[in-house]
Amino acid sequence: MIGRIRGTLLEKHSNQVLVDVNGLAYEVAVPMSTLFHLPENGQTVSLHTHLVVREDAQLLYGFYELNERTLFRLLIKLNGVGPKMALGILSGLNIHELANCVRQDDVNTLVRLPGVGKKTAERLIVELRDKLTDWYQETDQLESVDSGKSSGSGYQDAESALIALGYKPQDAGKAISRAAKKLEENNQSLETSQLVRLALRDMTG
Repeated sequence: MIGRIRGTLLEKHSNQVLVDVNGLAYEVAVPMSTLFHLPENGQTVSLHTHLVVREDAQLLYGFYELNERTLFRLLIKLNGVGPKMALGILSGLNIHELANCVRQDDVNTLVRLPGVGKKTAERLIVELRDKLTDWYQETDQLESVDSGKSSGSGYQDAESALIALGYKPQDAGKAISRAAKKLEENNQSLETSQLVRLALRDMTG
């Protein structure tokens, strides 16, 4: 099992990175939250990893935070949730947002995630409720701190994330503006991960 890799970041895309470790380049699938923390290409990066071995492929998943990998492993143990869906969940919601959804029985937020239908969302809530208790208190603490912050920080972080992926600042700004408009029309908060996900979907067609 490959539990962690450290090497030179060669490429970064919306859902995976390429990391050179002593001359061997690893393709690593990553959630959107990890992309926000990546350095520039050519710099050293360290990722917590999880290896999935299948008959036709070996797939490596990477996470900037150890807690993300812990939650990823928890998700893929659930009935009907594979690595692709788990990565999509972590790209759409951070750990504390997911914990909040589970605690509040927030099916509506979960079904907005790619590949998550109503039945899957309801099952996630039931099966995760007792498994995320360690994060509930931390979520409350973070919410009390974040309550004084403006939504502009999420907007700026999202724009910076697109620029880091190689998009021109002007194009990134326009895409984030369109994404923000869609979220506001649906009465959704301007979370960085949601802004980036919608903007990337818009820019890649």
